[in-house]
Amino acid sequence: MPNAVRFNSLIHEKSPYLLQHARNPVNWYPWGDEAFEKAKREDKPVFLSIGYSTCHWCHVMAEECFEDEEVAGVLNRDFISIKVDREERPDVDGYYMEVCQRMTGSGGWPLSVFLDSEGKAFFAGTYFPKYDRPGMSGFLTLLGQIATLWKTDRNRIAGAAERIGREAVFHAQSPAPVDENMPERVFGELERRFDEKYGGFSEAPKFPSPQDLLFLLRFYAAAGKEKALNMCEKTLGCMRRGGIYDQIGFGFCRYSTDSRWLVPHFEKMLSDNALLCMAYTECWQITGKEEYRRTAEEILSYLTGRMQSKNGGFYTAEDADSEGVEGKYYTFTPEELRQVLGPDEKEFSRLLGITEEGNFEGKNIPNLLSGGIPENRRGFAEACRRKVLACRSGRVPPFLDDKILPSRTGLAVAALSLAARAFGEEAYLRKARKAADFILENMTARDGSLIAVYREGPSRVPGFAEDYAFFLWGLLELYEAGREPCRLESALRLEKVFTERFEDRENGGFYSAEAGAVRSPARGKEIWDSSMPSANAVHAFQLVRLARLADRPELEKRAARILEAFPLELSRAPAACPTAAGAALYLRGGGTDVTLTARDETELAPFYGVLHSGYFPFLTVRTNPADFGAGQKNSGPRAYVCEGHRCYPPVDDADQLLRLMHGKK
Repeated sequence: MPNAVRFNSLIHEKSPYLLQHARNPVNWYPWGDEAFEKAKREDKPVFLSIGYSTCHWCHVMAEECFEDEEVAGVLNRDFISIKVDREERPDVDGYYMEVCQRMTGSGGWPLSVFLDSEGKAFFAGTYFPKYDRPGMSGFLTLLGQIATLWKTDRNRIAGAAERIGREAVFHAQSPAPVDENMPERVFGELERRFDEKYGGFSEAPKFPSPQDLLFLLRFYAAAGKEKALNMCEKTLGCMRRGGIYDQIGFGFCRYSTDSRWLVPHFEKMLSDNALLCMAYTECWQITGKEEYRRTAEEILSYLTGRMQSKNGGFYTAEDADSEGVEGKYYTFTPEELRQVLGPDEKEFSRLLGITEEGNFEGKNIPNLLSGGIPENRRGFAEACRRKVLACRSGRVPPFLDDKILPSRTGLAVAALSLAARAFGEEAYLRKARKAADFILENMTARDGSLIAVYREGPSRVPGFAEDYAFFLWGLLELYEAGREPCRLESALRLEKVFTERFEDRENGGFYSAEAGAVRSPARGKEIWDSSMPSANAVHAFQLVRLARLADRPELEKRAARILEAFPLELSRAPAACPTAAGAALYLRGGGTDVTLTARDETELAPFYGVLHSGYFPFLTVRTNPADFGAGQKNSGPRAYVCEGHRCYPPVDDADQLLRLMHGKK
């Protein structure tokens, strides 16, 4: 009889990543007391492996090591092994990533860390192959060395753990005012690193870095610096034409392995696409160039078609691999296209860079790097694209991580709401409402706190700082797009719970996890952006908006206090903090506040048209339905505009408002 299928403790988890490892021969445990108590009881070190379900190199290490009986035998004999989904526990991932970066100078996933039974790290790295390779220790070798050291030189391990713990632990800083020139320093560093030829801000591998792009657009609005807009446009244009963008099914991949954006790492993340959608939408608001609007709408087509669940929430990511091969789902040969397009293949292949020799392992990543699609051939190309997409849909698709997180769904709500407001598309607003309502109805506890994960029901894990900050962002965008008072009320309730559970009342800023998070390794707080924007920086920006929209000036003071809580980071490494720099611009310039009154809200449509079509990133618009008609019996709609500490005379028609808004730039 065949051997019965074996399961480890991960089989009871909700995370798709953990469930991927539930059949490993490794005796994995989820993060929690059980594993650490077992390690203490059996006097064994802990091996901690952190990754996520759509991580290509996580799959590689799993295949080489965690599915291997020999490796599993060593792990099960000499270690207690713990698996963590970084998206489910950003606090655990953030802390041990900091450890890895301090120990090795770099980080990434899979993250491999060795701990004592108290959770103190003494060794860290990322990917390890099973056997030694030139310049790289094999995992079996490493396991043997650590097991021996654990048995023969425990003092050395204890000393390393103590030293690393001192270095990695969060140290409170005395609050200090933010350098007024911090945004200029961020711009200067981005300008220095900018790739004039292909856009972007690094050599290969090259990431889209939407936080940098959004900052540049805000800096352009605040300082009028044309170079900021030029850098953003160059990057957005080159990325859209590259293979990093799925030219057939839409949406951006995680990063490009080359400098010209041709060959991507094919994984797609909800967070990247939501943030990039906002960057393209805002660039359209500035320039009016149709390519930016078209790209934003294509991204939203991908997100709502592939990543939004029927219940409204948004899934987290799509894998790079299908059938065990990276990029197999996305690449084509000319012959495959001929079977679909017939005689149209030749022109379509020319437009999309498809050749007989290929540009990726003998196949082709569709791209527009040789030039865009001529306007008079756009209809032809779109008809061909639809046929190719229908053919591709018959392939085995990449794995979809179908867990729902308030943080990522909050970003999707923000992107949809911004597009609804900018483009005047009611369909986007409906989808944004549905997503927000799902979080409020299914991932919010009775006390108003957020739940971190939903998959076949809510998890027991409480929400983290990024969940609150990003969902607040989504709620405020939704409020400004739809003008529903209940959205502002939800935002105020959410902010209150976030402050009660996460704020560092002594030194300012917000911790990444609340005090009750299960075995949180340290209550750190951060202001720098990583693969995601900083929760503290996002919250600072959104607090200013909330203060203006709800007429709560004390919230704006708290926003300033957040930035003041990180003087070392903002002074020593400002370029790592573009989202914080955007918040600093808002606080420094004071923003623009518009209050609208009318006999009836329908009279305000022309005013909304002016305010929604232009690019005003530091603008808040207030209306109070209870005031409609008050004092307006003999006059029409009116707009009261204030900027910084100055108010202008009221205007009573849209053309006057348009001139006033653009005259202030």
